[in-house]
Amino acid sequence: MEEFYRIRRLPPYVFEQVNRAKAAARNAGADIIDMGMGNPDLPTPAHVIEKLKETLGKPRTDRYSASRGITGLRKAQAGYYERRFGVKLNPETQIVATLGSKEGFANVAQAITAPGDVVLVPNPSYPIHAFGFLMAGGVVRSVPAEPTPELFEALERAIIHSIPKPIAMIVCYPSNPTSYVATLDFYKDLVAFAKKHEIFILSDLAYAELYFDGNPPPSVLQVPGAIDVTVEFTSMSKTFSMAGWRMGFAVGNERIIAALARVKSYLDYGAFTPVQVAATAALNGPDDCIREMREIYHKRRDTLVESFGRAGWDIPPPNASMFAWAPLPEKFRSIGSMQFATLMVEKSGVVVSPGVAFGEHGEGYVRIAMVENEQRIRQAARNLRRFLESGIETLHNVVPLANRR
Repeated sequence: MEEFYRIRRLPPYVFEQVNRAKAAARNAGADIIDMGMGNPDLPTPAHVIEKLKETLGKPRTDRYSASRGITGLRKAQAGYYERRFGVKLNPETQIVATLGSKEGFANVAQAITAPGDVVLVPNPSYPIHAFGFLMAGGVVRSVPAEPTPELFEALERAIIHSIPKPIAMIVCYPSNPTSYVATLDFYKDLVAFAKKHEIFILSDLAYAELYFDGNPPPSVLQVPGAIDVTVEFTSMSKTFSMAGWRMGFAVGNERIIAALARVKSYLDYGAFTPVQVAATAALNGPDDCIREMREIYHKRRDTLVESFGRAGWDIPPPNASMFAWAPLPEKFRSIGSMQFATLMVEKSGVVVSPGVAFGEHGEGYVRIAMVENEQRIRQAARNLRRFLESGIETLHNVVPLANRR
């Protein structure tokens, strides 16, 4: 029987092969060190949990909530943007609470995309950036992910050669998976480009607080006039280790925010009210927990780079995000990122994400999530040393691509 239309537009789940290898290794009793998914292992701050407990069971909190987010939560997000970026937002017209930034991207795609509309998406990129629009009936055109002059050259070519003209472009800095960071000057040029060509900017800023070089990543909305063409998505998943709480935001251009709010009003009643109240407490509360979280990830990054380097794998240190974007070790490059990641699980018990899962231009890399503590990262390095020293020729059932027929 023929697949449903939207299912046909989705490729096979690219992590399936690695997940099968992980499940088989666990079933065999292996100690798996999982650095594949960006799933924070740090606890949610105590004051946030206490606010959740305090709110549970209060009158009316078990009823349907507000799809756009309760008023206090939207005001708290406005306060965060003013403190952090110097950007003033109207909580009534320029902010919508989302069930994580992923849901926000998927539903904004439904809100603004007509069948056949073209959207410019970085490659490699977090999958929802492309597949949200594919599921909405749009067409994706890939552009480079790195914030360099070459990106603008590619954007210009895409504008000229795309029929119909693109309606929007996606940016994600600090980037998942590459950890690239953009400057405010880059955003100024990006906003000028978007206004010149009359297209929207959809910015993913989920890793705004996870930086290591002392320079906080900017928001594109800091550019004067950016709000005319921009909506930005943030998430509480990484900043407050609230991934399972599913709380994020879309902020910016009133026309897009209104369209997103209207779509959401047909699809959900918002997050559970006590979760929204606790999220409000997180945004309005002390930021010591954010600094502590940042320092923990900083130490993990340094441990990863140092211990993996001693094991024979040089990892470029990321300046931001919770990921390292690592080129395959030279002697394994011929087998590709999917086979390499699968072998890592089978031979070392260490899980990473194959770069090709984030787009064809992610081939040759793997993404390593810093979601294990320093001791476990060092253990991963010890396991890897034996695997890396073995070489392809000693690993059965592996045929380098160049030798395949």
